[in-house]
Amino acid sequence: MSASLSEILPEDGTAGTLVGRVWRAGHPAGPSVVAIRGDGVFDLSATVPTMADLCNAPDPTALARNSSGERIGALQNLVGDLLAPVDLQALKAAGVAFAVSLLERRIEDHARGDPARAEQVRGELNSIIGADVSAIKPGSPEAEALKKTLMARGAWSPYLEVGIGPYAEIFTKAPPMAAVGYGAEIGIRPDSDWNNPEPEVTLIVSAKGKIVGATLGNDVNLRDIEGRSALLLGIAKDNNASCALGPFIRLFDETFSLDDVRQAKVDLEVTGPDQFRLRGSSDLSKISRDPTDLVAQAMSAHQYPDGMALMTGTLFAPTEPRKAGGTGFTHMVGDLVSIRSPKLGTLTNKVAHCDKIAPWTFGTGALMRNLAARGLLR
Repeated sequence: MSASLSEILPEDGTAGTLVGRVWRAGHPAGPSVVAIRGDGVFDLSATVPTMADLCNAPDPTALARNSSGERIGALQNLVGDLLAPVDLQALKAAGVAFAVSLLERRIEDHARGDPARAEQVRGELNSIIGADVSAIKPGSPEAEALKKTLMARGAWSPYLEVGIGPYAEIFTKAPPMAAVGYGAEIGIRPDSDWNNPEPEVTLIVSAKGKIVGATLGNDVNLRDIEGRSALLLGIAKDNNASCALGPFIRLFDETFSLDDVRQAKVDLEVTGPDQFRLRGSSDLSKISRDPTDLVAQAMSAHQYPDGMALMTGTLFAPTEPRKAGGTGFTHMVGDLVSIRSPKLGTLTNKVAHCDKIAPWTFGTGALMRNLAARGLLR
């Protein structure tokens, strides 16, 4: 997958503190934590063998900047070796974090996963709900009043509960080490006929619950499967190569802060082998819950000793028909999905069926054995 560095990097290039992971050739070959700097890519593995180690450090930014590392080449020569920029971190995601996504999940529920019914249901629900749910603070008295109204009209659902109720939807997107990175194939199940990308800002969180940076993510969703039952979320969300992250983690520093995350705009473009093109965007300023609230809820009764990557949800809910019959957007094998945000760069992946993508075999045990063989464990 060819792309210019200006397309992959943030709009300010390497001005920020960028870290990632690459697959290094050698005997044995293996993943290395790297810093992306103006004068090249530097392997930090002798200091921090895993990205979890770096992000759990007292000051990840200072560690990434002050570790000299081994220069392993120019970024343009290593793009094909990029991996997902996290390793041991738990891979979590927030759902129904925006009013639009709330309504679309409710539509999936009412349509029972049938894309042909979605447009009809969309109109019915808009007329029933009436209120601008985006103006309602989750868990507030106003939210509780709306809940009672909707329950009386038979329009309540689990999606509205997590959308405007006190508890956010936080779920496990994939096991640690299962995410794919820039340029990799991203998977949809072959038995899904209604699915879409979900471009999301992804928070990088330490074991202590501190947000230390962010990256981009694609929380691929199988709308027909989830729409049949909310209990099928695991099958709809967690499949081979169904979680993409990257291209890098941008750590917080004087050029990038949590306020930049709160105002982040994420653009998406899907280019299909059928010449279909879809563009959309997601604006994090319209999120229903602050990023710090999502992290607090994820950690309210849980510990993540290796930290976590938390996808924050998306405003993007495509309804533009791709096929005749008004069935809405769905992926085709061969779709090229590009997700870009000015401060985070571009994450690009090509869609394939999960069973046609190379099986995931390099898990936590393999990583530990690999690091030990390379003399990187202490």
